[in-house]
Amino acid sequence: MNKLFRAAVCQMKVTGSKQKNLDTARRMIDRAAEGGAALVALPEMFNCPYVAGAFPEYAEVYPGGETFRMLSTAARENKVYLVGGSVPERDGETVYNSSFVIGPGGDLLGRHRKVHLFDVDLPGGVKVKESSTLGAGRDITIVKTELCAIGVAICYDIRFPELIRLMATGGAEVIVIPAAFNMTTGPAHWDMLHRCRAVDNQLYVIAASPARDARAPYVAYGHSMMVDPWGEIVARAGEEEEIILGDIDPGKIERVRRELPLLRHRRTDLYKLTEV
Repeated sequence: MNKLFRAAVCQMKVTGSKQKNLDTARRMIDRAAEGGAALVALPEMFNCPYVAGAFPEYAEVYPGGETFRMLSTAARENKVYLVGGSVPERDGETVYNSSFVIGPGGDLLGRHRKVHLFDVDLPGGVKVKESSTLGAGRDITIVKTELCAIGVAICYDIRFPELIRLMATGGAEVIVIPAAFNMTTGPAHWDMLHRCRAVDNQLYVIAASPARDARAPYVAYGHSMMVDPWGEIVARAGEEEEIILGDIDPGKIERVRRELPLLRHRRTDLYKLTEV
């Protein structure tokens, strides 16, 4: 385990202009670094509207896309670890909802493609079918850094405790969740899910949402947050565009797991999870 460090979430408002979104993200990354952040997270689909039909239009191919160049430059110039929210990534004929983790040298450390696609018909008229334009990822993503081991999952992935548990048993100490919960799922489940996953796995959870825009076709809940291994909220945003900062103490993970050793108390003679 390494020493305490500061993390930041850039809860930005996302517009229909990719360039404006990139400019906003870059400005907020710079400000987060000025605030002492060593790890910075952006929201889900931060460079485009959260509309399934729009994802192919905004999709970029790694590493040539303008979004990827901005993320690399911002991480390198600010000397931070950057979880680049998520963006539509084109790979051949398939578009993925992908999160790119960039190191302080501007190099790619890891990539998570959203595993569980959000195909729902919710009360209140919220209908989303990500599978209409997106492919599903197949990887459990853990990136080892000088700060700590970082797990990355995207939005709907947080609802599947098996995935998060495999990250924890695989060594993750902090899990970053770029997520765009809506005004139906957000008030009902946002706090509950992120706090439960932190407590279940005795690690930090960082949830990065877009800011709320009531005029958008999909209205994000906001309320980005950081939760510690005991389920306590370290930092929390409101609805509007803002940067939150919080200290991550890997030593607290060690203490909580020692004092309440639930991961060691699992009955693996009766049940176990295995990667496919």
